[in-house]
Order: sequence, then C-alpha cells, then structure tokens
Amino acid sequence: MRHHLGYPLVPKLIAGFLAVACLGGVSACGRAPSSAEEPLVVTTFVEFPDEFLRLEVMVDSLRTFGGRLKNAPVWAYVAEELLGSPSGSLDTAKRLGAEVRSIYAPENVTWFPLVRKVFAAAHAEAQASGRASVLARLDPDTIFIDEPAEYLLPEGKSLGWRPVFHRNIGSLFDEPLDAYWSRAYEVMGIRDEAVFPMITPADGHRIRPYFQAGCVVVRPERGLLKKWEETLVRLAADPLIRDLCGKDQRKRTFTFQAALTGAVLNHLERGEMTALSDRINYPLFFREMFGGGKDFHDMTSVATVRYEYFFQNAPPDWDKTIRGPADRIAWIKDRFGSEGQDPDHLGR
Repeated sequence: MRHHLGYPLVPKLIAGFLAVACLGGVSACGRAPSSAEEPLVVTTFVEFPDEFLRLEVMVDSLRTFGGRLKNAPVWAYVAEELLGSPSGSLDTAKRLGAEVRSIYAPENVTWFPLVRKVFAAAHAEAQASGRASVLARLDPDTIFIDEPAEYLLPEGKSLGWRPVFHRNIGSLFDEPLDAYWSRAYEVMGIRDEAVFPMITPADGHRIRPYFQAGCVVVRPERGLLKKWEETLVRLAADPLIRDLCGKDQRKRTFTFQAALTGAVLNHLERGEMTALSDRINYPLFFREMFGGGKDFHDMTSVATVRYEYFFQNAPPDWDKTIRGPADRIAWIKDRFGSEGQDPDHLGR
C-alpha cells in the first residue's frame, strides 16, 4: 500500500475540514506572543484506527482540564487511508475544536515505520510560524490532567524536551556507539561536543541524547521540526542505515526518533533547550506494559500522562491501583470503558 498523504486524494466529504494555507510571519525567539498569536497550538498525527478514540480523549481532556490553555487550537493530521472511514471519535474531536489536516510523505521514506508523524510535525510547524508562540507536538495517547504551563517556554528557549521512557534503541553514555548509532552520527554530522547525558525515567539508564518524540515543544519560527524531517530523509536514504535496519526491526521502527536527536543537536544550542519536568509526559502504567524498575502509579502532581496501549486491555480494577485526583481518575475510566485490544502495539 502506498503511504502517501496528499490533498488530491482526500475525499471530498472531508475536504472542507482541511486547513492547508501557509501562515506567514516570523517572531523573535523567546518574546511574548503578539495579540495576533496564540500562546499555544497543539498538533498530533493519527495513523491507526484505534487512535481516533485517543484523539478524542486528548482533545476532550485539554478542553476539560487544560486551565488557561484549554482553548488552544488542536491540529490533527490524519492518515489518508483513514480519512474516509466513519468515526464517532473523530466527529467528537471536531466538535471540540480539532482541525483535521493531511500531509504528504514520500514513498522512499515510508519503508521506515511511524515516519509520517515527522512530516505532519514539520508541516504544522510551518503553519504555526507567525500564528503561535509555541507548538506542542504530541502523540495522541496524551491525556491532560492539569494545565500544561511548562509548554509555555521561558524566554530564550526554543525546545522543551523529555527523554525517551526507557533505553529502547538508545546508546548508553559510557559505552561506545554501536554500528547503527556510529553511522547515524556520521550521516547526521553530530559533533562530539554537542552530546550530553540524559536519564531515562522508567529504567534509570544514562544515555546519549535520545529525545521523546511523543512530546516535543518548540518555537515554530526556529524550524526544528523541519530539520527533523530533513534529517530523517538523510538517514532513510543511507544504504548502510537501511542495511542495519533491515537486520534489526526495532532500529528500523525507531529511526524516526533517532533523526530527532540529530535535528536537535545540530540545529539548537544547548542553552536553547529546556528539560520539561516529570509532571509532563508521565508514562502511566509503563512497567506493566514494558517492564522497568519504577512504578508509574501516582498522578497526584501530574499535568499530562501517556498510556500507550494500556487501556486497550486494562484490568477492570486498574483505577484502584493508582493515586491522584479522584475526579481525573474517574474521568479517564469513563472514557476507556469499551476500548478493545490492539495486538500490534509498539512500545515508544
């Protein structure tokens, strides 16, 4: 199947929902938004059918618990092959103010899974430049529990980042690069002096930079997400990277995320980056799904959570095992009462 998202292929039924006009204007990094700008725009990408419900929950939670940011615009890019499918969740997300959009991804890149979200992110960034002070690129399995005030980046900061949840294909900081990362560093042109350690929240590993792609907060005028797209294209075209990924499906799956590392380290100075706190992108029930030495059962002071595929096969008493605001826990339980199991889940 051709993984192509293009406006000529979008069914006429949803054409009226597509926002494709480029928005001009450039703002200086770190300044307060002008009266014509939104403080925040949220963008996401829906690639699989089960993510329609996730999108609905994400938008609904933002509107319900997002505080001063609850009315932030949400731009939902949807895989072309899903656009013609009826979805009550998508309809609900639209009623809650989500704008449905589409984007093109070249075929020579889509041999690598999950890459279309990168092209959607780059497009959203271009559209947000001059319209939003900050763009939050989120995976749709995000639930807002409280106002995500940390998304409003401090003056002089162009990126708010979180590390990957666990090591996954990441490179341990105190060990030599493996063949994949050595070649990736070479292709991406990463300088030694740009590399710094980060700690994975779920397993406590000290790794080289490997940024969480499911929560990336940027100043759109800096063009980081466009650099992510360009870096991914370079990696995807490299014969050795493709050969190594052909032998290791996990590296093939997460090459899109490795490309984010190159984009950040090559495009931004360290002083432009700010680490978001553990209140953001909290990996609820991560150990139950993927292992690790730490429980993630306490939502008491959390602003946003991620849940991967947990609620597609959750035990009926899961709400008794976590701590946090009772109304939020009840709200989440109400939203996921009937979701089915996804046999093809991937740990991000």
